[in-house]
Amino acid sequence: MDKSEKDYILDKIMIEYGNELVRLAFSYVKDAEIAKDLVQNTFIKCYKSLDMFRYDAQIKTWLYRITINECKDYLKSWNYRMVQVKSFINETARSILPSVEKSVIDQYNNEQMKETINSLPNKYREVVYLYYHDSLKTDEISKILNIPVNTVKTRLRRAKQRLESMLKEAELNER
Repeated sequence: MDKSEKDYILDKIMIEYGNELVRLAFSYVKDAEIAKDLVQNTFIKCYKSLDMFRYDAQIKTWLYRITINECKDYLKSWNYRMVQVKSFINETARSILPSVEKSVIDQYNNEQMKETINSLPNKYREVVYLYYHDSLKTDEISKILNIPVNTVKTRLRRAKQRLESMLKEAELNER
């Protein structure tokens, strides 16, 4: 088989089976670019061995077998393992370390929340602070402020209502 005949056959094979082989490779490696590279390797091997193809089997079956072997070899390779390790490390780092954007937004929201709480009347601000910041129970707050437990509960409820409306208002103003 001469070179021009091999080139013609390869072109025909690539057009007819290229997309199917990429989908097959992708089902193994789950990465489109790597799947394309593996199929390219398949076509290179096909080109090199085209003279030896006996046509005992269908060419499609032969190409599928080469592609599957390429994928399996890749999945066993050191390169693939290193990509997996790097990916795992990056995902772990991202989940542990908050993004700069998230940190800035959280800091802004915390500052905004502090300002909003500080704008409450003193009787509400002190129960909110003792309850949420110091994690005291209502009966402990009652003893500290020397007011009935039900008064503490009422002030907490009213403070939450005021905070909710103030935060909604602030949110609307930002839009």
